[in-house]
Amino acid sequence: MTKVDYRLNALVDGSLTDIGTLPELARIAAQNGATLIQYRDKSASTRLMIERAKDIMAALEPTGIPLVINDRVDVALAAGADGVHLGADDMDAQTARQLLGDRAIIGLTVKNADDAKRAAVAPVDYACIGGVFETVSKVNPDRPVGIDGFRALRDSLRQQRPDMPVGAIAGIDLTRTPQVISAGADGIAVISAIFRATDIALATQEFRNAVDAALAEKRP
Repeated sequence: MTKVDYRLNALVDGSLTDIGTLPELARIAAQNGATLIQYRDKSASTRLMIERAKDIMAALEPTGIPLVINDRVDVALAAGADGVHLGADDMDAQTARQLLGDRAIIGLTVKNADDAKRAAVAPVDYACIGGVFETVSKVNPDRPVGIDGFRALRDSLRQQRPDMPVGAIAGIDLTRTPQVISAGADGIAVISAIFRATDIALATQEFRNAVDAALAEKRP
């Protein structure tokens, strides 16, 4: 499986087209500190998602930053993306691995103890726990797990997969970044706080710096 740098996962969502083109948004984030780009789109057709994913891949190529597709293994395959991020209701990780191959990046969302158990034994490269806090970026029927819930799920994953990167998502701003890193996160996933900031490049830099500083404090 692939070693993933999960320090800053910038999610390029289909709803962001009012700000700019998705490839341009992805490029700005990648050039200013994002270590992973995820493309998420809940409303676009399959054809449009493939086209957008290919365009994002082309924009990211000079940066070397990988692209994963949220939910859609078919889109990841068709676009030649670097991998996929799966939720509990998506294709199972074993089947996705068989389709995408050993070099693909596969991540899983973890919302509860059952998800953590599944992720611990699945052929995945990283997990992302959330939502940690309330968020305006996605309609989420599940209650936020909070810092204590995040810590418990992170500890559960660490027992069986100590080397697997684990991120945190939902409602994470600069002030909360040190909290989640201290609670065990290896990085964070961000949407609005980066892409709806007045200066996207600066916001990305600030989040990357905050993550790196918080990780440095944890090192012995």
